[in-house]
Amino acid sequence: MKQITATGTTVDEAVQSALEQLQTSKDQVQVDVIDEGKKGFLGFGSKPAIVKVSIQKNPVQDAELFITEVAKQMGAPVQVKTEVKDRDIAMELEGEKIAMLIGKRGQTLNSLQYLTQLAVNRESDQFYNVMLDAEGYRARRKETLENLAKRLAEKAISSGKEVKLEPMPSYERKIIHSALQNHKKVVTDSDGNDPRRHVVIRPS
Repeated sequence: MKQITATGTTVDEAVQSALEQLQTSKDQVQVDVIDEGKKGFLGFGSKPAIVKVSIQKNPVQDAELFITEVAKQMGAPVQVKTEVKDRDIAMELEGEKIAMLIGKRGQTLNSLQYLTQLAVNRESDQFYNVMLDAEGYRARRKETLENLAKRLAEKAISSGKEVKLEPMPSYERKIIHSALQNHKKVVTDSDGNDPRRHVVIRPS
């Protein structure tokens, strides 16, 4: 968190000095008054006011700024719609070259999501979960994974052998587990270490 200590003849003057040095506005900072100062008499016995001003981190702004900058550098500028619920930040990306940001099987989108989450939580006191979506890709991917889970469950049953899926991020593995949690003939488990962690479907 960026902070600065400033002085002035009054608290307001000291705060204004700090804001100018930090190049920010009062609604973006936290002000701690260290010493209110003293006017003195005829210039004698006066003491300057001292304040400590800290820029407050805005995780939503950080996330939006990070993703728009990265997308711009990739040659696929985007507009971002953000919804925040508690510590979950959901971001919907829109743009003419959105396919470039999704990538094969969402790999680019997953990487961008991971990097955005790192950027948001780098200096935060609280952990924020970031979810990136682009033109409804996540919903389509969820449907694809659910169908894949059912198909591979049948394969495991007919072959009598376990079936290993490709490595996936944790929330995609959760979709597979959820799709088969009530299946009476198979059980699922996760195996391996990130980023190679994957789901294994076994006949029960």
